[in-house]
Amino acid sequence: MPLAKALQWLITSLFLMTAWASAGAQSTQVLPTAPAPAKPLRSPDVIYVPTPPEVVDATLKVADARRGDVLYDLGSGDGRIPITAVQKYNVTRATGIEINPERIAEAQQNLTKAGVGDRVQFRNEDLFEADFSDATVITLYLLPALNVKLLPKMLRELKPGTRIVSHAFAMGDWKPEQTLEVGGRSVYFWTIPAKGTAAHAAASAAAGAGGLGSN
Repeated sequence: MPLAKALQWLITSLFLMTAWASAGAQSTQVLPTAPAPAKPLRSPDVIYVPTPPEVVDATLKVADARRGDVLYDLGSGDGRIPITAVQKYNVTRATGIEINPERIAEAQQNLTKAGVGDRVQFRNEDLFEADFSDATVITLYLLPALNVKLLPKMLRELKPGTRIVSHAFAMGDWKPEQTLEVGGRSVYFWTIPAKGTAAHAAASAAAGAGGLGSN
């Protein structure tokens, strides 16, 4: 083989070997992985049933919702109670906590239409793990067992005097201070008692008696 052709063949071979080696290195390169998705929330405890407007109003009236209040709606659905609390009762801040992301999306749409600015927010959280300790008003539309299961957390974390209103369902043996009937529906009202009082002992006893095995 002539020397010139031999040199050309050698140069071509070296070029091809280098290219193959580079391609192999690229094919085996470890790419960064995307971060693992956040742990999904568990399934909702209750089927969503909207609260009628007249019950929304009764709930906020018996709670004496007003300017200066911080309201949390636990299981907030389409957001009607927090939005109404700001629109009609002028509460300073209202938050809905809801485990179902579809309801959160619906509530956000309703919030946009309501035009109440940043005084209302919705959080896609498990209410049994959520922080609502700064509340002055709590509203609920859950189930009796869930109310009682939630009671120890409320007694432990909420300030004395915090007003609690539950649509349709009581809290076991914790006797409400008021019970209203609105269009055939019951609305129950309590306030968080101060620790060391007989009222707090009664509420704690109700929490201990009924809050142990419910999911």
